[in-house]
Amino acid sequence: MNAPLLDTAFLERAYRGLLRVRRFDERVIALFQQGLVKGTAHSCVGQEAIAVGACAALEPRDTIVSHHRGHGHCIAKGADLARMMAELMGRETGYCRGLGGSMHIADLDLGILGANGIVGAGIGLGTGAALSAALRGSGEVCLVFFGDGAANEGIFHEALNMASLWKLPVVYLCENNQYGLSTATREATAIDRIAKRAGAYSMPGETIDGNDVGAVHESVARAVARARAGEGPSLIEAMTWRWGDHSMRANLPRYRREEDEADWRARNDPLARTAALLAERQIRAETLEAIEREERAAIEAAVEAAKAAPEPTLAILDDAVLAPHAAPAPEPGPRAPSARTISYVEAIREAIDQAMEEDERVFVIGEDVGRIGGIFGCTRGLIDKYGAARLRDAPISENAIANAAVGAAITGLRPIAEVQIFDFVTLMMDAIVNQAAKFRFMLGGRPRVPLVIRGPQGGGIRLAAQHSQSLETWFAHVPGLVVMAPSTPYDAKGLMLAAIRDDNPVVFLEHKLLYVQAMGPVPAEPYAIPIGKADVKREGRHATLVATMAMVAPALAAARELSREGVEVEVIDPRTLAPLDLDTILASVRKTNRLVVAHEGWTRHGFGAEIAAAVTEAAFDHLDAPVLRVGMRATPMPYNDALERAVIPGPADIVAALRRVLYLPE
Repeated sequence: MNAPLLDTAFLERAYRGLLRVRRFDERVIALFQQGLVKGTAHSCVGQEAIAVGACAALEPRDTIVSHHRGHGHCIAKGADLARMMAELMGRETGYCRGLGGSMHIADLDLGILGANGIVGAGIGLGTGAALSAALRGSGEVCLVFFGDGAANEGIFHEALNMASLWKLPVVYLCENNQYGLSTATREATAIDRIAKRAGAYSMPGETIDGNDVGAVHESVARAVARARAGEGPSLIEAMTWRWGDHSMRANLPRYRREEDEADWRARNDPLARTAALLAERQIRAETLEAIEREERAAIEAAVEAAKAAPEPTLAILDDAVLAPHAAPAPEPGPRAPSARTISYVEAIREAIDQAMEEDERVFVIGEDVGRIGGIFGCTRGLIDKYGAARLRDAPISENAIANAAVGAAITGLRPIAEVQIFDFVTLMMDAIVNQAAKFRFMLGGRPRVPLVIRGPQGGGIRLAAQHSQSLETWFAHVPGLVVMAPSTPYDAKGLMLAAIRDDNPVVFLEHKLLYVQAMGPVPAEPYAIPIGKADVKREGRHATLVATMAMVAPALAAARELSREGVEVEVIDPRTLAPLDLDTILASVRKTNRLVVAHEGWTRHGFGAEIAAAVTEAAFDHLDAPVLRVGMRATPMPYNDALERAVIPGPADIVAALRRVLYLPE
């Protein structure tokens, strides 16, 4: 420790911080053993100097992103001990109302953007928070804590490249405690020092003594100043040692040498080292003992408050999943005086344009979305109006794009992340399913995550198996996501504006076939279609036909064909798949007594199965025939044009299903 550079007052504050973190986690270990802290928790005993030294280099406006071993980070950033302890005990007075637990503590008001149970995920979220700070011009810096194991995740490389490319105000701080769960870093990482990887991304990198609170503070302060000055990110590797096992629950066979553990405890205890420095400065033992008593008393008060706090009830769960949607407003309808006939692509572009014009927090991020306006032209020309900062051409890094969008959304912006071809969403699944969808819930239902993930799915234009899937069921299955699937230009514009204005993560599905085929009347003025409101595309009385996206046009064609025989089919487009307007579907089924569901996705476990089950449960007595589903056969999409046409349902398939439920000859 470069002690002469540190004033005594700093060392006293650091000692108090180290002691608070140490005693807090020691108390948590005891509470876990007593059964009051359940599940698991991850102690940072032995690593306290990194949290304390790093957070001391930040301003209150700065943000941090933590990981599963994050109690010390939160405490060092100013988190309330009582609310932390209550969360660890699963109580409603906890930071997350008992819904998050040890691995998900956050306080957005303090700039604590959350710990994370997914290794490495915080690296992407922190990059997004830094992007948000840059776009808002806030002067904030984001400090991202992560472990050595996370440095081998793909998001590490994608995020550092993105941050360096855009000179984002972010500091990446690797807490290298030399082991993952049980595997030594030297056995898992091909480079001897993780900090050396900084050179690959044109940023400064250094390895420091992570148990020297002064060295940590000095290094982080230098990196923060650099980031705040607009010079971009830094990578710091802080060498340390966790005293305990991977987690309090682990109970693993020994995987570290006893002599190594004893050596680190004897020579590298950050608390003892700081106490020794204070003794050299003539700080009396009585002073340190008084600090000890005060911190123990504060922690015991937090424990008692948590024990006395109420447990959460089922009543809080539903509101914690999604933020409230905007109150429904009257739709202008496609016959509004200002309506013109435009394409599906033009409708989407117009919605994004109008949203960006009315709200400077809206920006677009994705591959090729700026200069060329996307490969299907959905953002073409917008860069000339709004500039490259808000029409942001990203590297081919789907994981970083999606995680950065989530990080920007939780720090005040309204990102639209384009998936160039929706099959590529598989590379974004953690960001969408584990981060965006769960962030509000894990934090007790308080935050909002206004984010749109949009892009083209489906077949019909000969792009074969990896560019033609219909994946809506994946996302409709996940609580915390809104899923929209417009079938007309009118619906595309109104739903896109509703999605951008909503305070929840929205998966917005656009069908490629509609890009090239769909034309229709669209009002010129901005309008939003109510979320969760289906549209009856054609009224009828003999059968109900629910169709989605590119199947709506074939469904209407099938209804017209049967109409020539005197059979009137009611065609319903859900428009929003989650939340689903089941009431409109049930009202129709109670009138017609028959139901067919048509979608392009695979029939097996497809979206039609959910509608069929829901209708059977709620209106079984009204059904005069089994519910039938029309979907794609269970094969990947073939490239051959004749085979592609054969596996995608068409009007004839829908007519055949309607004839079966109506008991008409085929």
